Amino acid sequence: MFLTLALLRKGIPGKQWIGKYRRPRKITWQMKSNMLKHLEREAENEYWISRPYMTKQQEHSHAAERRAQNWLKIKDANFAKFPEHKHITDHLSHLRITKSWSS
Repeated sequence: MFLTLALLRKGIPGKQWIGKYRRPRKITWQMKSNMLKHLEREAENEYWISRPYMTKQQEHSHAAERRAQNWLKIKDANFAKFPEHKHITDHLSHLRITKSWSS
């Protein structure tokens, strides 16, 4: 039965561009040229990535000062948002605890 279906089948079952038995796309000259450009660009990137800008000794803690300054800026900004400290005298000032009873 499967052999009969395979031999007598005319066309692709279901959607022709998706699925397991899809119709293969034709490769055009534009697709080939685009792929060639893509591969050349990738090869150039590989070339530049393979040559480091700094040595390991130069790279070690080269940005430590800048990172410390950025951290201080972030910390100061967070402290600026923090509300002021409130003392117990601020909370109890309305009670007038210094007045005596006899006055």
